[in-house]
Amino acid sequence: MSKNLHSVTLDSEKCKGCINCIKRCPTQAIRVRNGKASIIDERCIDCGECIRVCRNHAKLPIYDPLSTLDKYKYKVALPAPALYGQFNYLDNIDIVLNALLSFGFDDVFEVAKAAEIVSDRTRTIMEEDKALPHPLISSACPAVVRLIRVRFPELLSHLLPLNAPIELAARMALARVQAARPDLSREEIGIIFISPCAAKVTATRNPLSTERSEVDAVFAIKDIYPHLLSFMKTIALTGDEDIPEVQGAGRMGISWCGSGGESTALLSENYLAADGIENVIKVLEDLEDERLLELDFIELNACVAGCVGGILTVENPYVANTRIKKLRRFMPISLNHFTEAERGKIGWETPVRFDPVLKLSSDYSEALEKMQRLKEILDGLPGLDCGSCGAPTCATLAEDVVRGGAKESDCIFKLRDYVRGLVSDMNRLEGFIPPPFRAPDEPEPGQC
Repeated sequence: MSKNLHSVTLDSEKCKGCINCIKRCPTQAIRVRNGKASIIDERCIDCGECIRVCRNHAKLPIYDPLSTLDKYKYKVALPAPALYGQFNYLDNIDIVLNALLSFGFDDVFEVAKAAEIVSDRTRTIMEEDKALPHPLISSACPAVVRLIRVRFPELLSHLLPLNAPIELAARMALARVQAARPDLSREEIGIIFISPCAAKVTATRNPLSTERSEVDAVFAIKDIYPHLLSFMKTIALTGDEDIPEVQGAGRMGISWCGSGGESTALLSENYLAADGIENVIKVLEDLEDERLLELDFIELNACVAGCVGGILTVENPYVANTRIKKLRRFMPISLNHFTEAERGKIGWETPVRFDPVLKLSSDYSEALEKMQRLKEILDGLPGLDCGSCGAPTCATLAEDVVRGGAKESDCIFKLRDYVRGLVSDMNRLEGFIPPPFRAPDEPEPGQC
């Protein structure tokens, strides 16, 4: 699988060359050159911030079309709990789950069920494994994991070494189908996640902690949402007592879709939960400075308000969160617990390793020389971080110059000074220009 496979892409024809995206990218992965934006693949963490702020819709998420369903003989839906917050007046999750079956799925396995198992296992790890550094950082948000991987390598050891609920749900769903339908080959089974964000698409296509994901396709919530509405109306008319019971998760699992949901499921008050990529970075910087070591757990979500704020949803995240809170009021606390059957499915197969994409060079001496050159260039720049050069900051422009991807004159202030100096030189040289040559018998200008 390609190392730089991403779920955020760019339509250069729609790009107008504005600098909104470069100012919001948390890993400084975007540049604007020759009037068009470009994404540095190695730095992109697929958080989707550029998609949110692009008024020209030039940044686009990649996911699978609904027609992918036709590729498989037996289809299993993995609905993210954020899906339930998209519907108004919903008071029974079974209405949504049965609508998925009516849409064309043969089975449904809630990601919320896997979330409860991850929470249960996390509680045990925190109680028994004293060797793990504290605080532990949730590994559920793939954008956060990739952010730590490229910007905060010293914090990699703090990541909770458990698969995200989506991956655990996929493995459990596959095992259930294979046990019930041994006549089906793996290629005939489609495990399809219904996602609120683009980062989770990348996590299934280019996983970091496992060789491959058992998720075969990813649908966007916003794509399947209008199709479910008509089925839900029909199902709701039958009355709650006649709706088949499919739901198998409790309050803890459903709550994972909002910021703080994973943390509260740990039944501990010594935690911190932050959402929004800028707030996440601030927390990670504080932790890197050893200012949050008294905590036991840190939950971080790249999207505002949590997964309900993903770019593939349809509803305002705060409205969706309110709906989830109402929906879970009368649910049991938890219906799923970790057992030995999940041991081989829940843990990381390989550790997440540092990706040195921000290093100037792998050679130490060369890196020092480039760093010195970068500092000299940066000292000559205005330090305004205006972005007019196509880089997000003066420091990144200096870095681009050192790497050979830009010129100092890309800075409009440096270019202005250069042009002023050039004009001054031209004016000064004008005094040294000799008079025009005339032959001895040629009259002076104005004489006949």
